[in-house]
Amino acid sequence: MTVADSLPPPALIPICEVLADMGERFALSGTPLGERAVAEVGALRISGRRLNASLAGKAAADWLIVAPDRSFAMLDVRFTVRTDDDALILVQYSGRLSFSATGPHRAVVAPRFETGDPRYGWLNSIQAIGTGLFEPATRQLRYAFYEVA
Repeated sequence: MTVADSLPPPALIPICEVLADMGERFALSGTPLGERAVAEVGALRISGRRLNASLAGKAAADWLIVAPDRSFAMLDVRFTVRTDDDALILVQYSGRLSFSATGPHRAVVAPRFETGDPRYGWLNSIQAIGTGLFEPATRQLRYAFYEVA
């Protein structure tokens, strides 16, 4: 019997949807790790039954390392949000962005949350996953985030 045989599969509990309008992009070619890109977040809104918030401040960006064959990028993202009831939450995630020549680019990420506000303390102890789409023409990024239970 394997571990997978003895455990139930994980359940996904919806947390929220994220809509980000991406801002300016900076490309850094020839770095020791290859091509890097930094994409600033211009605006961001989180909405859902369990979490509603907007971008707090301006320190928000996607740091990407683009694969040599340009088929995908590794994501490193950080931003802070202020909930509609005035709590601050740090959101950070890593993941993969798969590039598409014909449609939106697809992202799979693993968000982590940090907050000192007891109303949202449950976020500190969960692991989340997210799936998303980035539309290059509009520079909009949309995610669905789920708690892994």
